[in-house]
Amino acid sequence: MAHPKRKTSKTRRDKRRTHYKAVAPTIATCPVTGEAHLFHRAYWHEGKMYYRGQVVIDKTTEVEA
Repeated sequence: MAHPKRKTSKTRRDKRRTHYKAVAPTIATCPVTGEAHLFHRAYWHEGKMYYRGQVVIDKTTEVEA
């Protein structure tokens, strides 16, 4: 088993961890509904699923069997 020969200082440890950051997701606003959603993601609004400003799935109408 490998063991460190010297204790890693707090400064050296923190320098290594500087790249681990929390990034806020980018939010888009739909031009059709005005709903805020994540980029490149479909989203539900009033029983309809929208993607790129177009209705993909419409749950408001009942399907007859």
